[in-house]
Amino acid sequence: MPGLRVLTNAFLIDCAGKEPVEGAAVVVEGERIKDVIRSGRVGPLKGTVETLNLKGHTLMPGLTDAHVHVCAVEGNIAEQHRYNPPSLIAAKALRRIEQALMQGFTTVRDAGGADYGFREAVASGLYPGPRLLVSGRVLSQTGGHGDKRRRSEWIEPVECGLGMVGVIADGPDEVRKAAREQLRRDVDQIKLMASGGAMSPADELDTTQYTVEEMRVAVEEARAVGKYALAHAYSARAVRNALAAGVRSIEHGNLLDEAGAKEIKKAGAYLVPTMITYEAIWREGKAYGITDHQLQKINLARERSVEGLTHAYRAGCKIGSGSDLLGDMQAQRPVELELKGQVMKPMEVLCSATRVNAEIFRMEDRIGTVEPGKFADLLVMRGNPLKDLRLFQNPDNLRLIMKGGVIYKQALA
Repeated sequence: MPGLRVLTNAFLIDCAGKEPVEGAAVVVEGERIKDVIRSGRVGPLKGTVETLNLKGHTLMPGLTDAHVHVCAVEGNIAEQHRYNPPSLIAAKALRRIEQALMQGFTTVRDAGGADYGFREAVASGLYPGPRLLVSGRVLSQTGGHGDKRRRSEWIEPVECGLGMVGVIADGPDEVRKAAREQLRRDVDQIKLMASGGAMSPADELDTTQYTVEEMRVAVEEARAVGKYALAHAYSARAVRNALAAGVRSIEHGNLLDEAGAKEIKKAGAYLVPTMITYEAIWREGKAYGITDHQLQKINLARERSVEGLTHAYRAGCKIGSGSDLLGDMQAQRPVELELKGQVMKPMEVLCSATRVNAEIFRMEDRIGTVEPGKFADLLVMRGNPLKDLRLFQNPDNLRLIMKGGVIYKQALA
């Protein structure tokens, strides 16, 4: 790596609140951004300097995704543990991690399934991928969204070492112990199931699951070690329970109503919509063996997703960005930005997937904007995404992908 890299003549979208500007320059030193020069007039620099001319291209922060499942290696996650040994799941997950980076996502939060080994595989340079924040195994009640038993199965909860299987814990004492066990395994945050879900075989979407008391003990345990909890929640009732327990971010929220959105705003919590997964599964789920019952739930979420996001947007909620895609459908991750554009302005969409997510992760001092001192997580794009959010869907438009000052893709002429 050269001592300094200078990216010149860029159309800069810094996602820090300043207006985009033509002809800007960014100086990268090592893994950090050394300087942002909006005028483009770079003074004398000492040492070895590599200059990249970005004329005609957009420069912006690396994208982030607040809701991924890198261990969701098959389209039908309710069944994948029956057909894949842990070693094969791990191998496939590493490919999913690399795929996310090559889509322009430089930091992602895994919302259940991945343990800290995947995070360390990337952080140590063993395998290419975005920075990974892991939740380990999700916490679920019996028969809840993390319980993979079919309705017909009279067996103990499914246990396996790796994949999309949750920890089944009932009552505050069991939940507290389960949370402590995940924290012992060095997760970055705790994931709780506050409502039913689409891909679980034995519950309904609009139900509530964990009680306030059960979730509160997990939140307490996370806070005790400086971490936080996120909650899977669809209905306004489930959202209110999760907020009362003190969770930091609400995942999905498709069935949210106006009052529930105002509660998120009042609590100062974040909403992470995941719109693309419902569109993808509704179109393709049958081919993956997803059941009619699950597809009915997917369609309910799909039909209400724009309405839920609209309530949150009008209430002034802090809105992050996630995808929640499964298996091969993870190729559609960038479509999430286009779907959010049905409700939000293009700049707001970009900030949701950069600056706001960084706040959710508590990493706003390190990532999410193009500012001096932050990690040099940068994308160079052909075209202007403020005019067309679909540009991210064509990999050829991503001309340079940099994470922490390291270039993983360089296709500049």
